[in-house]
Formats: sequence, structure tokens, C-alpha cells
Amino acid sequence: MSDTPKFEVIDRRKFKAAEEEQEQQHTAPPAETTPASKPPTEPASAPSAGPRLVVNESKTTQEPAPFDADQAGAEDDLGMDLPPLPSAEDRQLQKSAYDASAQRLEELIRAQNPAMGAQPPVTFPHLVQQFYLSAMIQMGAGGQDGQRPRVDILGAKGTIDLLTVLAEKTKGNLTEAEDRALQTVLHEVRIAFNELVSMINLQAMQPPQPPPPGRR
Repeated sequence: MSDTPKFEVIDRRKFKAAEEEQEQQHTAPPAETTPASKPPTEPASAPSAGPRLVVNESKTTQEPAPFDADQAGAEDDLGMDLPPLPSAEDRQLQKSAYDASAQRLEELIRAQNPAMGAQPPVTFPHLVQQFYLSAMIQMGAGGQDGQRPRVDILGAKGTIDLLTVLAEKTKGNLTEAEDRALQTVLHEVRIAFNELVSMINLQAMQPPQPPPPGRR
């Protein structure tokens, strides 16, 4: 008999609103004050527990964020996903290692060829000249006599476009001699490219020649 009242009381608490209101009146002051006090305490406790989660998340998401913001435009221009930017310490370390490797390589070459002097440092005119030679070779220059030149017209266009980008990005930062060399090279490779495209157009407009008659 003592168990049945307990079950009945539990059922009344669950299903009878009248008894629940009576019970809540007795139990409400602590219960109602605690919910009322919980809203101010929950935001206070949420930041205390939250910052640990938020800070950890922000660390994981905000650490690459500066790179993503800075490199977004560069990735769009390059059309590829770039790796994370190495730190200044790592870049300096790799540069020092590269300089040491280059020095060892030069020493090995000079040991095998004592008459050869030290290699001159690479400068901006060397870069321009390299682009110039690449473009001219792609347009068929520098082939052996008697052989049909091999032409990579699309590759030549890409090299000339790289020279154009180089001229735009370095505008105002070059010396007079460097700018003159760059503009002269651009002028010459564009002339050669225009002449080559004109020759290709003329060959495309000519009717195809009939095959030679077969021998009997």
C-alpha cells in the first residue's frame, strides 16, 4: 500500500496539471529562481567553458585565415591551390641552404674545369634574355641547317605573355637600362610572332596540293 501512493503521486505529477501547479508552487521558488538565475549564469558560464572551445577552434581556423585572405587573389590569378606560406625563419633557412648548395656545386665544377672562372651573379637582364631565347627557339630559331624548324607557336605566345606580365609588374621599379632591355626584347619577339602567324595564315589559305602520282 505504501508503494501505490508513490506510483500514484508520480503519475499525478506527470499527467495532472493541477497537482503539478501545486507542487511547483512549493518547489517553484528554488526551481523558478534557478531558471531565472540560469539565463544570466548560463551566458556567464558559457563564455567560461566556451572560450576554450572557441579559442581552440579559432586557432585552428584563424591561423590559416591570414594566408587565405592574403593569397586568395594570388590563387585566383594562378588558377591553382597554393600551399601554406612558409614562415620567415623557414624561408631564410632554405635560402641559406640553397646558397651553400650552389657554392658547393660551383666548387665541384671549377675543380673539374680549373680554367673556368666564377659564374657571374644572375641579374634582371639575364632573366629577360632567358625569356627572349625561349620565345625565339619556340618560334623555330636556332635549328640546325638543312632541318625543318620545329615551331611551338602556343608556347611562344605563352612566353611572350610572361614577358608582358613581367613588364607590367615591374613598371616603375626598373632602372633605365633594365626597362630598355625589357621593352626591346618585347618589341622583337612580338615582331617575330606576328610574322610567324602571318606565314601560318598564308599556308592555311592555300589550297591543299594533290598527292604526287604513284609510281607504276
